[in-house]
Amino acid sequence: MRTRTLVSLAIAALCLTGCSGFWNALPSSGSGSGTGSTTLTSGDIYVLNVATNQLIGLYVNAGTLTALPGSPYSLSAAPLAITVAPNNAFLYVSTLSGVFVYTIDTSTGQLTLGNNGQPITADAPTAMQVDPTNTWLLEGGSGTPVLYAVHINSSTGLLAVSGESEIGATLPSSTVNQVAVSPDGSFVLVANGSSGTATIPFNAANNNPFGTVGRINPANTTAGAALSVAFDPILTGNTAPRVFYIGETVATSGTNTGGLRVFNFSSVKEISGSPFAIGGLAPYSILPFLTGQYVYVVSRQTASGSAGVIAGFSIADTNSTPTLSALGSSFATGTNPQALVEDSSHQFVFAVDDGGSPDLLGFTLDTTNAGYLDQVISSATGTDPVQAGAVAALH
Repeated sequence: MRTRTLVSLAIAALCLTGCSGFWNALPSSGSGSGTGSTTLTSGDIYVLNVATNQLIGLYVNAGTLTALPGSPYSLSAAPLAITVAPNNAFLYVSTLSGVFVYTIDTSTGQLTLGNNGQPITADAPTAMQVDPTNTWLLEGGSGTPVLYAVHINSSTGLLAVSGESEIGATLPSSTVNQVAVSPDGSFVLVANGSSGTATIPFNAANNNPFGTVGRINPANTTAGAALSVAFDPILTGNTAPRVFYIGETVATSGTNTGGLRVFNFSSVKEISGSPFAIGGLAPYSILPFLTGQYVYVVSRQTASGSAGVIAGFSIADTNSTPTLSALGSSFATGTNPQALVEDSSHQFVFAVDDGGSPDLLGFTLDTTNAGYLDQVISSATGTDPVQAGAVAALH
C-alpha cells in the first residue's frame, strides 16, 4: 500500500419504524430542571456500531431521532475510530481493514464512500483527527508508538499525492487513546495511557509538520493514565485557546478517582484547583462547548458500577486567569460510555454507550440551571447489542 517515513522527534438494515426502543424521545432523567421534551432540530451525527460493523447517520428532527438518508452503512471490518474534517466535506472511518473516506452531502447528511471503495491507508488507528487546514489526517494507535501525519487533499479528501509517505512522530507509548489538534493548528496532544500525554508543536505548512515531542506525566505517576485530551475553543478577540484538558485515571482522592486536568495553553502550566474531581473512574471523553462557557467530561465507570456519569464545569476568566467551577449536578449516561459530542446547532450533547442501556443519549441545555443537561433522547442505534463505540458530528 503506502510507505512510511518515521522521523524520531524525542450492518444489517435498521428497523426505523415499529420497533420498540428505536428513535424514542424520552422525558428528562431529572438531572436538570425537569424540562425533558424538545421540538428542536439538531445537526447531523455519525455513530460507529462496533459489534455489527455499521456506520449510522442520525439527527433530531423536531424532537424525534431520525435516520439520515442512506443510513445505515455497512463496513467491511470492525470500526475503530471516526472523525469529520473541519470543512464538513469528509468523514474518515478507521477499521481493521484500513481508513476509509466518505464525502458528506451537507444538505442531506448522506454519505458517499470515496476512493473507489478502497482505504486511503492500510493503517488501523484507534484515534484520528483532521487539522484545521484540512490537509493532514493525524492518526495513531495501530500498535506502534508513533503518531502519523497523512497528507490529504482538502478538496477531494484523498491522499494529496498518490503513494506519498507518512510522516511520523515518536510517542512515549504505543497506547494511543485519543488525539486532539488545537483550533489554531499549532499544537497536538496525544493521550498515551500510563505514559502520560504527548505534546507536539505542529505546523501544517511544513513538509514535516511535527516539532519536538514533549511529555506531561500523569498526576499520579504510579497508577495514573491519560485517557482523553481536548482544547478549549478560540474565543472572540483571542488568537489561541485559553486552556487544554487531559482526562486521567487516579488523578484525585476519594472513591471516584478520575480527574480533569486543566492547563493554561500559553504557559503549559496547570491552573489552580487542577485536577478536578469528575465523579467517576475513567474519563473517556472531554467536550468543551464551542461557546467557551462549559466543559463536560464523561466517565466510563464509577465506583458503584459500569453506568457512566457526565460531570460539567463552567469556565471563566478571572483577572485574565482561566478558572473552572463544578456545576451543582452530574448527569447519568448508559453503560460504559465512550464519547461525547456537541452537534453543529450547538443545542445538543450526544453520548454513546458501548454497553447500551441505551446506545445513544441526547441532551439539551437546561433553561433554568445554567450548564445543566436535560435528557431528551434515549435510543438504540441498531439491533442490540451493537456496542456504540464512537460518535462524530458536523462542525
